[in-house]
Formats: sequence, structure tokens, C-alpha cells
Amino acid sequence: MDKTFSARAAALFAAPLALVLTLAACGDDGAGSTVVIPGPQPSTTGTPTGTPTPTEIAYDVAPCFSQKIQGQSGDTATLKQIIIPDTLKLDLTRPTRWPNGRHPSDPVVDLLLATLFLDMNASGQGPNTLANLPLDPPANDQPFSLTFPFLAKAQGQPEIASGTGSGFDFRTDPESAYVNVDRMGNPAVATALIRSPKKVEYNDDNPSIDVSEKYFEEEKADLGELFHLIGDDLVGLGLKICAKTS
Repeated sequence: MDKTFSARAAALFAAPLALVLTLAACGDDGAGSTVVIPGPQPSTTGTPTGTPTPTEIAYDVAPCFSQKIQGQSGDTATLKQIIIPDTLKLDLTRPTRWPNGRHPSDPVVDLLLATLFLDMNASGQGPNTLANLPLDPPANDQPFSLTFPFLAKAQGQPEIASGTGSGFDFRTDPESAYVNVDRMGNPAVATALIRSPKKVEYNDDNPSIDVSEKYFEEEKADLGELFHLIGDDLVGLGLKICAKTS
């Protein structure tokens, strides 16, 4: 497979990929890591000879979580080890690019979604497969700062925070000074793999709770639901998915 897809393939892929970040409200079908979806319905033209049984496609997402993701120095970990606990892990003895920390310019959402959907062992595929599609801006519209917290300059004249929630010193204030309002350890985990009924509970919990795999069944069910929605689109574009089908 070429490093980048044709413009037509990119256009076809853009809409399904956009769904991934808006699926928090999807309902749970209770199927866990396997989702069964009906195939095309038979035509009603003519006289039916009986009640046809719809073709069923089952997606088993367990292989997605167990596949190895290569780090920057050649080290590997399973996807499950990378996202549970949901922290952005950093080993200062190795080069820093996701999944070992991240640079502000790293397309981390594309990288993580690729590891959630695609077979990392397939020829021509890797964490950069989605990032290489010509869908994203080539760079941030404002240069990132070279000093902590490395954020780019805000656009326009933003309001300066005042009152509760302002004045924290990230380097010296104790942990008790902070209020946990969202979890973004690995970008797209809280967004794509934890649906609305669980989001508040997930944000209120912490990575030490993740180790118990409290949310792993939720993550498997939601990834299965995402395959339900766009799995056939990925296959139609010639991509090798990590989920097994039957």
C-alpha cells in the first residue's frame, strides 16, 4: 500500500473518521467485545418466498487490544498496556514521541485511532497510517512555545481567568489544589472509548482505578460499536483492520 491514499480514498475516509470523535452517545448493545450487525436487507420486489435471514458480521475487537505497538526506540507494548492505566507515559531515557510522551505537534488522535482500528502487523500500515492522510492541517496555526507549558499563543484577546480555578502554579502547587474535570491521558480514550453514561464516572475516577480494568469492558464494547459503524468503510478502502470478523 502506498504511504498515502489517493484523494478519492481520503475523501471517502474523512466522513467515517469524523464519526469516531462524536460517538460518545452511542448506546450499549451489551455485546461486549463482539458486535453483530445486519447486512443488506433483501429487495421487497416480487413475491417473497420466505423470511430471509440477514447476513451477520461479527467484530471481535480483542486482537486490537492485544496487538503490539512499537515505541520510538523499538520497544513494544500492547495497546491495552498503553491505554490502561490511562496516562501519558514518559521514559526520559528514550526518544519522546507518542506513545512515549508526546510533542505538541504530534497528531496523537490520529495515532491512537490507527492503533485502535488497524492491524499494526499488516504491510504498509502503522500508527502513522491515518496521520499520513491529507485531511489534517499541516501545522498548528500558531507556533508552539519552547517553554512550559508549551502552548501556542491564543487567538484574539481571550479573557483572563479569575476566581476559582485560576492562579495555580503547575510546578509547586500540591495535587490537592486541583479539581479533576476531564481525563485526557491518552487523547481519544475518554473521547472515543467511554460513552456518555460512563463519562462522568470515568472522569471522577483516576488511573489507579483503571488498573483494576473497571472500564475495560466498556472500552471493548465501544470499540465494537465503532467497528459496527465504520468497519466496512475501512475494509472498503483497502485497510487491514485489527478486529476479527466472522
